[in-house]
Amino acid sequence: MTSVLALALVACSQQKAPAPAEPEAVAAPKTAAEIHDEMLVLDTHLDTPANFSKADFDIMADNPSVLGSVQVDLPKMNRGGLDGGFWVTFTPQGPMDPASYEAAKQAALTRNQEIHDMVAAHPESFELAYTSEDAARIAATGKKVVYMSIENSYPLGTDIGMVEEFYNRGVRMIGPVHFRDNQFADSATDLGANDYGGLSPLGVELIKEANRLGMMVDGSHASDSTVDDIIELSTTPIMLSHTGVKAVYDHPRNIDDDLMRKVADDGGVIQINAYGGYLEQLTPTPERQAALDEMQKEFEGISPATADAETRDRYIAKMEEIDAQFPAPRSTFEKFLEHMNHALEIVGPDHVGMGADWDGGGGVVGMEDVSFLPRVTEALLAEGYSEEDIQKIWSGNMLKLMKQVEDAAAPKPE
Repeated sequence: MTSVLALALVACSQQKAPAPAEPEAVAAPKTAAEIHDEMLVLDTHLDTPANFSKADFDIMADNPSVLGSVQVDLPKMNRGGLDGGFWVTFTPQGPMDPASYEAAKQAALTRNQEIHDMVAAHPESFELAYTSEDAARIAATGKKVVYMSIENSYPLGTDIGMVEEFYNRGVRMIGPVHFRDNQFADSATDLGANDYGGLSPLGVELIKEANRLGMMVDGSHASDSTVDDIIELSTTPIMLSHTGVKAVYDHPRNIDDDLMRKVADDGGVIQINAYGGYLEQLTPTPERQAALDEMQKEFEGISPATADAETRDRYIAKMEEIDAQFPAPRSTFEKFLEHMNHALEIVGPDHVGMGADWDGGGGVVGMEDVSFLPRVTEALLAEGYSEEDIQKIWSGNMLKLMKQVEDAAAPKPE
């Protein structure tokens, strides 16, 4: 028995000991670019529809970038991880008389139709979006999200019924005013004496109608008193689709800390722009200033917004000639980040987003077009913001607000 037991022990000792367990592979941390690529990235102010009627622009092509005016097309959106956003119908402010209102209305309807036509021409790449739930669904298919907005309600004339006309055409955000006071409200940049002290009586009706229909109200370009009035009147929080902060650069177009807190306390969202002239004081070279002064003499008393087509074309050509010979000073990505970081410091990541004013004058050195958007995510990660925070900034806050606005709208007839 003893020998049998000894043989068994020897046999057991000759068996191989179990191999030690392989350590579990540790996944490499995601890069900023990978994190950015996983997010739903939306911008609330794309002026790109202004390019749709230009013969040398193709939304499907990788157009040569031009800072401030050619910055968004499908290849650039793909490189920058931009899933879409609000595509703007913008109409410059003009005289407030029946003939001018009619001309502006036709221009706005044409621009809105151009957005529809672009999407219809490329259904494999773009899709119109109407509700807060549409964005994620459309992006999941690989298409770009096309919400629509109106910048400057001047084309509505005095007919509040036009708000519903544009709603039926897909518009889901509306801004009452632009550079100059109009029939609805005071502008931040029109310092004339003839103002309303905020919203006009017609402007009050505009806000009520937007609330009824379920359209977000955009306070960008509005005076502080107008923003105050909108917050007081509106049944839903306010959106500032593209703005800067006064604490970094004291410009009338920007928002101070107290008003920023008021917007946030009401549930609103402040989307930070990248328009250099609102980010910092930009001083032209003496040569550029001299050329601009000469141009001012040539076009004294003439506004390109209201001039005839020949004069407007001549004005634009002269401006392009000056820009080519004496380039305008440019702001920087770092200065843009100052504005965003300050807003985040004051109201936190639940109330800040991105509305860079692409193709409407926005863009800075280091973020010349939308292909550079991953730099924003990288910078926010470096500041210590979480992926959850950054997703809110890129689209979560805006979509949450949009859902609130939808839920507060009057029931639609069956």
